[in-house]
Amino acid sequence: MIYFERTIQSELLKRLQPNKVIVILGARRVGKTFLLKKLIGSMTDPYLLLNGEDYQTEEMLKGKGIDYYRSLVGNNKVLIIDEAQKIRDIGRILKIIVDEIEGVKIIVTGSSAFDLTNTLGEPLTGRKYTYYLFGIAQCEFRNYENPITTSANLESRLIFGSYPELINMQDNQEKILYLTDLVNSYLLKDILILESIKNSSRILNILRLLAFQVGMEVSLNEIAKQVSMDVKTVDKYLDLLSKVFVVFKIEGFSRNLRKEISKSSRYYFWDNGVRNHLVANFNTLSLRNDMGQLWENYIISERRKWQAYSGMVVNNYFWRTYDRQEIDWVEDRGGKLYAFEIKYSKTTVKIPRAWKNAYSTSEFSIISRENYLDFIT
Repeated sequence: MIYFERTIQSELLKRLQPNKVIVILGARRVGKTFLLKKLIGSMTDPYLLLNGEDYQTEEMLKGKGIDYYRSLVGNNKVLIIDEAQKIRDIGRILKIIVDEIEGVKIIVTGSSAFDLTNTLGEPLTGRKYTYYLFGIAQCEFRNYENPITTSANLESRLIFGSYPELINMQDNQEKILYLTDLVNSYLLKDILILESIKNSSRILNILRLLAFQVGMEVSLNEIAKQVSMDVKTVDKYLDLLSKVFVVFKIEGFSRNLRKEISKSSRYYFWDNGVRNHLVANFNTLSLRNDMGQLWENYIISERRKWQAYSGMVVNNYFWRTYDRQEIDWVEDRGGKLYAFEIKYSKTTVKIPRAWKNAYSTSEFSIISRENYLDFIT
């Protein structure tokens, strides 16, 4: 089995400090548990590993006092809880352990950002480091591939995505079956539990509509009408889908110029394979009529991964005017604007006149197959 060392792996070991909590968040099946095993293999300290999805773990931890937690940790120096979002009051529990048991180091993982961040945020203020884990990023592949191999694998990543388990699959039908199981059984699991929903069809319908609208402004009113929901419910589900790392939202950039669109949003998928499953299309690139959307989703999701792993402080946007001048990707960082047009094939694109006039000090670049690796690695 091929294993790619994750970008955050060495950083996690550096941050593993007494009386601090490391929180690792990410979608289901992106490799959080496997990463824990690798971390454990690199540690010399004795550890206690608990699984939050085991009912006995919650029973073991909830409603206990410090003497019990001290006895539970015992002589172990590291406490590790996988899928910690399953445990009620986990933030309060960890605060007690961190504050009262001298020298303990803690690592927790979770697939539900909305749960972990809500329950951990306030109790563990100043006591935690939060990291995000995604499907294998190109910046992680680059340490194991030469340019020829990367070029050969690009089509597969555009079509099937980069979930870790897919790397070891050679047969395309096997990959499709894996993504089918992922979407049907795991993708929405946390949302369905949280909302006590038995039928996921409406949420999947929302996702399908988003999948067809990659790179376009999304109308909540239109989606609500098509899925027979009210707008507030649709907005709520989109927020939850973002918090479980299925999609992410990008808002329009505006400095209050009259013609700029600022109230609309675009949605992208963290993984191309999930997007393609939702539109039921795993055809080769030569047979696609959505090549622009595939490329844009891939480049932007990979850029987001690289931003997270590199610690870049940045605000991301798209830009569009009512007279249809637009830029795919805008980054506001370090007091300067950087504008990018994303094209699969190398082509000449002129900077929109309205942008040039309004933001003359910004930089403008075209991202294509010829230079995309510099942008995402």
